[in-house]
Amino acid sequence: MGILRDRMEADLKIGNYSEATRTRYLYYAEQFAVYHWRSPAEMGRDEVREWLVYLIDRRRYRAATVKVARSALVFLYQRTLGREFELEHLPIPRQGRRLPEVLSGVEVERLLGLFRKPKYRAIVMSMYGGGLRISEACSLRPEQIDSKRMLIRLRGKGDKERYTLLPQRLLDSLRDYWRAERPKGDWLFPGRGKQGHLTRSSVEKALRKVVGEAGFAKRVTSHTLRHSCATHLKELGTPLSDIQALLGHSHLRSTETYLHTSRVALARVKSPLDVLGTPAATILG
Repeated sequence: MGILRDRMEADLKIGNYSEATRTRYLYYAEQFAVYHWRSPAEMGRDEVREWLVYLIDRRRYRAATVKVARSALVFLYQRTLGREFELEHLPIPRQGRRLPEVLSGVEVERLLGLFRKPKYRAIVMSMYGGGLRISEACSLRPEQIDSKRMLIRLRGKGDKERYTLLPQRLLDSLRDYWRAERPKGDWLFPGRGKQGHLTRSSVEKALRKVVGEAGFAKRVTSHTLRHSCATHLKELGTPLSDIQALLGHSHLRSTETYLHTSRVALARVKSPLDVLGTPAATILG
C-alpha cells in the first residue's frame, strides 16, 4: 500500500486508536490489497464484498474476525480516502453468542504453579488476579502499581482509565520478579521488539507451551484467565457493577460511575487470587 498505508497509520494515531487496533486494521487493509493485487484507492464496495466473502467461505474466519476486517476497510475508505458512503450499506457480520471457557480454582492454581520464569508467572497472575487484558499486562509500567492502596491503574480500550485489584499474591510475585531480573527502562516487562515491552505473542506462546505440557483438556488462552477472574468474582458474591468496573467492560456508564465515585468499594472486593489455597476456595471448584 506504500504511502496509503502511512496515511492510514497516521489517521489511526490521530484518532487515538490503541496499538492493537492499529496493528489489526493495517494488517487487514494490506491483506485486502494483496488479495486483489491493486491499491485500495482503485477499488470500492464490490471488491470489499468479494474479499469479505472470501474470508468467510475460503478462510473460514469467524464472524468476529470478519467484522474487524470490515471495520478496518470502513476506516480506510471513510477516514483515509474520504469516501464517506462507500461501504455504508455493506452488511455487518452477525455474531453468535459463545460462552467463554472458564477454569476452576484448582485448575488456575495448577496453571500458575507450572510457570518457571517469574516474569511470565507474574503476567499470567495479573490477568487472572486483576482481570487484565493481555495487552494491559504486557504494557504495565512500574508507576501503575499502587502497593499502598493495593490497586493497579490502567488505561484500556478507548483510552479509558480505570483501577483494578492488586492482590497480595500478585504483589509478592511482582516483587520476586523484580528482585530476580531488575528490569530497566519504562516498562515493568521489557521486551526486545520495537514496542519496548513484552509482546502479546510472547506471552501467548509461553502460555500455550505450559498448557500443552500440562495436558489441559480445555482450550486456555490469555482471555480464558480474564473470563475466569470475572466468573470467580461473581461466584464469590461480587456485585456485577463492580465486576464491570474492575474489568473495564464496554458499558461506559458503569465504568464512568466507578471512576467518578469512591474507590473505597474496591477495598471491599477480594480478588480470587488471594482466595486460592484457603478454605474459601472450595466454592471455586
